[in-house]
Amino acid sequence: MLTVGQVAKRFQLSRSTLLYYDNKGVLKPSGRNHANYRVYSAEDINKLERIILLRNAGMPLADISLLIDQSFDEIENALESRLLTINREIQTLRNQQQVIINLISNRDNLSKTRIVTKERWVDMLSAAGLDESGMWLWHREFEATSPEAHQDFLESIGISQAEIEMIRKKSRSALKP
Repeated sequence: MLTVGQVAKRFQLSRSTLLYYDNKGVLKPSGRNHANYRVYSAEDINKLERIILLRNAGMPLADISLLIDQSFDEIENALESRLLTINREIQTLRNQQQVIINLISNRDNLSKTRIVTKERWVDMLSAAGLDESGMWLWHREFEATSPEAHQDFLESIGISQAEIEMIRKKSRSALKP
């Protein structure tokens, strides 16, 4: 059995975080010791590890409190839902990034960012020795193995939706015998 301070130190959490979890009913300690300090059992520690994992996945504490004692399938469904939310958030950020790119008048400043544009990507592939045929093989393989990731990648380099559709369509047609 571990006290609040011991658990906090072990997991690099503040004592107030553990007290908050107790107050919200997410993680109630198993009992109290002779000095009336909260104490956590091995089962409590396992539960805290799951809470930390779910928090690291971006799950709100309110959702965790509803899920923490559920079956693995229920938790997995909630994580899949969280992943879809993250994907939508990423898409929103990409759209905002593209608006900013379009508004920046000095294109030279883009080289100082983490943004990879279509032009920079093509330049890198060319520098690596790929000609246009090789680039199409690359797209074809990407489309065949991870179509959703291919879509995401093309969006991330700022290609218009019309051009993305054309690239993906050409990549898929190259897959047919």
